[in-house]
Amino acid sequence: MNRILDGLRIIEGSAFVAAPLGGMTLAQLGADVIRFDPLTGGLDAHRWPVTQEGRSLYWAGLNKGKRSLAVDTRQPEGREIVTALIGAEGEGNGIYLSNFPSRGWQSYEALKAKRDDVIVVNLLGNPDGTSAVDYTVNCAVGFPFVTGMPHGNAPVNPVNHVLPAWDAIAGIHLSLAIVAAERYRRLNGIGQHVQVALADIAIAMAGNLGYIQEVQINHQDRRAHGNYLYGSYGCDFETLDGRRIYIVVVTDRMWVELGKATGLEPKFTALEALLAYDFGKEGDRFKASDAISAILKPWCEARTLAQIGEAFDGTGVCWGPYQTFTQLVEQDPRCSTANPMFSELDQPGIGRYLVPGSPLSFSQSPRRVPVRAPLLGEHTDEILGGDLGFSDRQIGELRDRRVVGGPIDVV
Repeated sequence: MNRILDGLRIIEGSAFVAAPLGGMTLAQLGADVIRFDPLTGGLDAHRWPVTQEGRSLYWAGLNKGKRSLAVDTRQPEGREIVTALIGAEGEGNGIYLSNFPSRGWQSYEALKAKRDDVIVVNLLGNPDGTSAVDYTVNCAVGFPFVTGMPHGNAPVNPVNHVLPAWDAIAGIHLSLAIVAAERYRRLNGIGQHVQVALADIAIAMAGNLGYIQEVQINHQDRRAHGNYLYGSYGCDFETLDGRRIYIVVVTDRMWVELGKATGLEPKFTALEALLAYDFGKEGDRFKASDAISAILKPWCEARTLAQIGEAFDGTGVCWGPYQTFTQLVEQDPRCSTANPMFSELDQPGIGRYLVPGSPLSFSQSPRRVPVRAPLLGEHTDEILGGDLGFSDRQIGELRDRRVVGGPIDVV
């Protein structure tokens, strides 16, 4: 992490991926992010992947660098504690991030009554406020029908991706929304309610990439093309030692370099003339994907992964090996402490493992060692006493009535 957002404080009420990721993104840039949860953990306290003992690696991964408050918001005193944190005085305070329904004590109107310039950033499922998650959004925007192998006239079997892409993009949008709204408040003294719908994130990206316009202008629906790169050239190949690689050509230079590095330039030139295509054009390379791959396939199959690496090193060829998660961790230096983004940290109850910090590298705000995720309620007393000014006696009474709790190691 670094300290570029030092002085900014966000109160986070969240579950699942997008909202916790939004808070963590800001925490890793130095913001003070206080996450509140029920005394025994929230909706994602046990979410997979988990250790053999049942501790959530998911929760630990998405809450790095935050402070944790365990509080029962079903009780009036619990709600008062959270609203006091959200409405606390100070230039960098008064910010609430949540994917919980914006109603009751968590509504913008209720929080604005406590602090007039409050900023509330709320993630919705659909624009009308109905629920949705990444997988229900993704299935509705067309991508599963263009993922996987070509199906021709056969029945379509949509393939859902396992990466929660819309959650990931939404999380970054949430952090951007907070920074933008906070900048507006500093300049104008006015807070606001920012709403972001997960479905809008996905549909906007479909429009940004031209998929919506392709239907409207060309009157055609995108179809699956297997592992080929649509509109340019890209394909996967097996190596002599049973590994798989992916080769991509998206520029003229990459095409020229691929021919030189493989020694296949004469064959590519002959194919270009035979088909009457111009391989300097991305569209022509895409239309010739099968023929180009037929030339590249035996070249790759005759070489090991290491030999292909040697042939491509120092050239302009864009390529990469397919790797399992195990191969990524054990063999790729980008996923190691050789990469300044990573450190090894001890996570209580789980053990020592690699922890990524922010992918952003600022020249004037150097990276620092990432901060582990907190135990549930690890900072309860610190927040109540240091941030809200409660006495030890008051904190003790709140604990006795189980309004607050922690720290505990949720299993």
